[in-house]
Amino acid sequence: MAAPKKGRRPTGAQGRPGRALAIILIAMVALTAGMFLTKQTTPRLGIDLAGGTSITLKAKSEPGKPDAINPTNMNTAVGIIERRVNGLGVTEAEVQTQGKDHIIVNIPKGMNEQQAREQVGTTAQLYFRPVLAFTSGEPAAPNASPSGSPSASPSGSGAPKAGDGKKASPSATPSSSATSQGRALSEALKAPGSPTPSPSASESKKADDNKAPTPSATPSADAAASALQAKFAALDCTDEKQRATAAQGVKPEEPMVACGQRGDTWGKWVLGPAAVNGQDVDDAKGVIDQQSGQWIVTMQFTDKGADKFAKITGDLAAKQPPQNQFAIVLDGQVISDPSVSQALTGGNAQISGGFTQQSAQDLGNMLSYGALPLSFQEDSVTTVTAALGGEQLKAGLIAGAIGLLLVVIYLLVYYRGLAFIAIVSLLVSAILTYTIMALLGKGIGFALNLPAVCGAIVAIGITADSFIVYFERIRDEIREGRTLRPAVERAWPRARRTILVSDFVSFLAAAVLFIVTVGKVQGFAFTLGLTTLLDVVVVFLFTKPVMTLLARTKFFSSGHPWSGLDPKRLGAKPPLRRSRRTGSGTVSAPVDAKEA
Repeated sequence: MAAPKKGRRPTGAQGRPGRALAIILIAMVALTAGMFLTKQTTPRLGIDLAGGTSITLKAKSEPGKPDAINPTNMNTAVGIIERRVNGLGVTEAEVQTQGKDHIIVNIPKGMNEQQAREQVGTTAQLYFRPVLAFTSGEPAAPNASPSGSPSASPSGSGAPKAGDGKKASPSATPSSSATSQGRALSEALKAPGSPTPSPSASESKKADDNKAPTPSATPSADAAASALQAKFAALDCTDEKQRATAAQGVKPEEPMVACGQRGDTWGKWVLGPAAVNGQDVDDAKGVIDQQSGQWIVTMQFTDKGADKFAKITGDLAAKQPPQNQFAIVLDGQVISDPSVSQALTGGNAQISGGFTQQSAQDLGNMLSYGALPLSFQEDSVTTVTAALGGEQLKAGLIAGAIGLLLVVIYLLVYYRGLAFIAIVSLLVSAILTYTIMALLGKGIGFALNLPAVCGAIVAIGITADSFIVYFERIRDEIREGRTLRPAVERAWPRARRTILVSDFVSFLAAAVLFIVTVGKVQGFAFTLGLTTLLDVVVVFLFTKPVMTLLARTKFFSSGHPWSGLDPKRLGAKPPLRRSRRTGSGTVSAPVDAKEA
């Protein structure tokens, strides 16, 4: 009699369950070791659990723009402020509108709250203005960050950087020449596009008789220049109130006086009309110069901004200090005043000179995210305690523990021995979830908040559902009269398909929720998506291999009453039979379903 053909191994059969178990064991050990090596043994908590700072900003109405405070501009401002805060590494910060003219910024505890507050509170428009005059002020606070007087040059050009890290010459201050200063201020007050006057009309005529004579400053311009000079002389930049009000009511097209810090001293500037605004900056960041090894700030401009920046730097390069400098003005204060020695074309430039890593990154962050469609004032700053969140977390954990206990009781009563596999699988999933959340806190700034905890609790049901689907498929095969080992392998392909479809739907819902929402709801969506992915990993690499191994044990394979796989209790059919013809008749023999 010919030997029967060998049946093809059913799809989903796993001949080496030990390999899958080794993979997940290595992953668990690696994640746990990484958690201890990075000293991040607990997940980072969000503001509702750990406390933090809540800043309320109020949009200000500007003259001539009565309709500027609208939903579109407010939403744009929210996005920019959120990027500015996250640019400091403060992730999980909540930025959202409240009412029609307020924005709430919640910064979790443990971040650089003071630094974030300074940048969030500095929410006015960002402008590049030419420097007309500068003078030093009184010493600033001892902990003031150094800024020096850096210089700007083409990005990566290697061109000489005139005035690199040096302060403007004292001889170039307003006190050196009142006549020269008055002429510069008069020029600044002229209408845009008018020719720039030379130091002397007669000298200009000698240089080129064919050129039209340069118009002199008008009496109104001289009067405005005199008023600006008087304001400049009276300005005391060591007075916080005067610093805050020096630029109030000044339009971008008007010259202004402003304060700022240079190293340990306050300085004050006379600045010309804005030549470039913050919206013309496409990107900026603090990096290390590969040639000098020093920290610099690189800038990239939009096409429109590149043309304006090339023009202003070309004009400044022909002048003497301090009028060869441009001031970067944010919220009416000078945050940097680099000098230029050539026209910076091409849309790329770098600022170098006297930067630390922190000051370079701060300036890059302000340049990248400093341009807001509205101006804001800090309405209130409050400290959020974690007392209420801690109580809610405690209540949530108790509820989660009760729910988990009920699930375990149900598994023990209904599935008996199979409940052991489900409970250990849940434990493996919990270890993976905890270690990954702890590492993500340091890696991407993930913070665990109350909705995220809810997402983790919901995931218990999703994971338990996957086990139940697989167990029921196995029990269905046993009801059909098959023994345990073939039942485990035949049940897997159908259970796997159902588990993948169910988890895909859950993950898709979490992904959509994460994309279309903000703030705390994103924490719920992120946790739900993460635990859904881990459910697939645990079921494929742990639950199925363990079930394959336990099916070879006598306790489960014999259908012990406490195994949860007792054929009698499940109402199994008699073993399937088939007929074989012999020379004198028919002999019936039981056959395994695998051979049927």
